Amino acid sequence: MPRQTRRRLLQGTGAALAAGLAGCSGNTGDGNGGDSGENASDSSNAEQAYTVGHGDYETEVTATAFPDMLYFYCVQSGWMNWPSIMESFENNYGVAVNDNDRSSGEALQHMRANAANMNHSGYNGGYTYGVRARNEGFTQAYKPAGWEQVPDSLKTDDGHVTATRRVTTAVTYRSDIYEERGLDAPTTWEDLLQPEIMQDLALQTPQAAVGLATALSINNARGGSMDDVQPVIDYYNQIQEGGAEFTDNFLAQFSSGEYATFLRYDYSGLDLKYNNDEIAEENVDVALLAGENGNQGALNMPYGYALLEDAPNPEAGKLFMDYVLSLEGQQQFLDAYVRPIRSDELELPDEFIDPAEYERTEFQVDYGRLVDEQDRIIEDITRGANI
Repeated sequence: MPRQTRRRLLQGTGAALAAGLAGCSGNTGDGNGGDSGENASDSSNAEQAYTVGHGDYETEVTATAFPDMLYFYCVQSGWMNWPSIMESFENNYGVAVNDNDRSSGEALQHMRANAANMNHSGYNGGYTYGVRARNEGFTQAYKPAGWEQVPDSLKTDDGHVTATRRVTTAVTYRSDIYEERGLDAPTTWEDLLQPEIMQDLALQTPQAAVGLATALSINNARGGSMDDVQPVIDYYNQIQEGGAEFTDNFLAQFSSGEYATFLRYDYSGLDLKYNNDEIAEENVDVALLAGENGNQGALNMPYGYALLEDAPNPEAGKLFMDYVLSLEGQQQFLDAYVRPIRSDELELPDEFIDPAEYERTEFQVDYGRLVDEQDRIIEDITRGANI
C-alpha cells in the first residue's frame, strides 16, 4: 500500500470499523455506557448485549455493566498502533480505553503495589511479564474468542495469558546520515561497534520487555545464553564508552537527527518509516542483525494480555480482549507492521522485511524458562553494565 494511502487508512480505521464481535443481541443504541450502569439503563442502549469468550468461558456481557473508561495496563499511544484500536473500540462500544503509559515491568510493579485494591481490569504487554503476573496470583482465567487460533506455545493452558502479537528485535537507522558518514547498512551486531554509530545510538534498559529482548538478541549473537550474559554486558559497556545512551524517549531525537540509530523492534522502525510525516521515508531503514560467527541475533518476542483477578469492570475487559483478538483488531496491529498472532489469516504488507532476513537472524527462547530466569538476567545485566 502506498505510504500516504496507508497513513490515511491508519487515521480512519477506528471510525470505519463496524462492531465485529459475533453474538450481538438486544436493542441497538448509541453505544454509550455509564460508570455504574444507571445512565445506560435510561438509554436505548441499556439492553445491548454481546456474547464473548471461547468454549467454557463463553458468556454474555451487557452495556449496562460498561464503564466510561476502561483501565488496561500498557495500552498506550505511540506503541503498536494502540490509538487506532482504542478509538475503534470506543466507537463501537462506547467505552474509552485509558492511555496507560507504562512498560511491562512498571505494570507488574504497579500490580504488586495495588494488589489489595486492583484498579486495572487487565494487563497487556510482554508475554513473559504476563506469565509472571499469573504466577504471582494477579490474573484470572479467561479465554477470549479466537483463543483456539493462538499457537499452543504462546498461551497458557489455564487461559490466564494469551499472546496477541509478535515482534522481532531490529536496528533502525538514518540511512541519509549513514551515507553522509560513509557507513554501510549494518547486518551484524559487530557493525554497530563502529565509533560513527556508537556515538549517537539509543536503546532501552532490560527492565522493559523491549530492552530485555534487545539484550537477549545481542547476547545470543555473541555466543551467550540465559546462563551466561557476560557477552551482552561486555557489549553494553563498550557501546556506552562509545557514546550510546539508554533512554526510553528517542523517537523525536531520531527524527531530528540527534540520534542516528536506535534499537527496538522491527515494527517500530517500519511504522516510523511508512507512517510518520516527520521524517522522509527514504531516510529510514530497518535491519535484522546476526552475529559475526553466524549466530542468530534477532529475538522473536510475543506480547499478550490477561484479565486481572478482582478486576473492576470485567465485562468490558472481556469485550476488549475479544476485540483485540478478532480479525478486525488484529488487522490494526498489521497496519502498524506489528505481526498479529493471527497473521496467517491476514495479508501481510509488502513493506515488511524480506522473509529471508528473518530466516537468517530470528530465534526464539524457552519462554517458560525465561519467566523463571528473568529477574536474575535483568539484575546481572543491569549491574554488570552499570545501567
